[in-house]
Amino acid sequence: MNANPDNPTPYNPPSAPSWRKPFGIFLILGLILLWCGIVVTMMDWISGLNFWLQLPIYIFAGIIWIFPVKPLLRWMNSGT
Repeated sequence: MNANPDNPTPYNPPSAPSWRKPFGIFLILGLILLWCGIVVTMMDWISGLNFWLQLPIYIFAGIIWIFPVKPLLRWMNSGT
């Protein structure tokens, strides 16, 4: 019996890490902080509204930040 396989798989070292992911993480954090700052500056106006008017504003504010992040995530994962 031979300890070595007949067709050994060639060693493929991992490629160098991409700079896009760490840079993209910082961009995402910056976008989230910017969006939080925008919403916080509107708090005085929002808090004066009725609860039923506040609710859709907070739902909108909680969901809308995802749309600018989606292309950024796509860009982060497309590079090598």
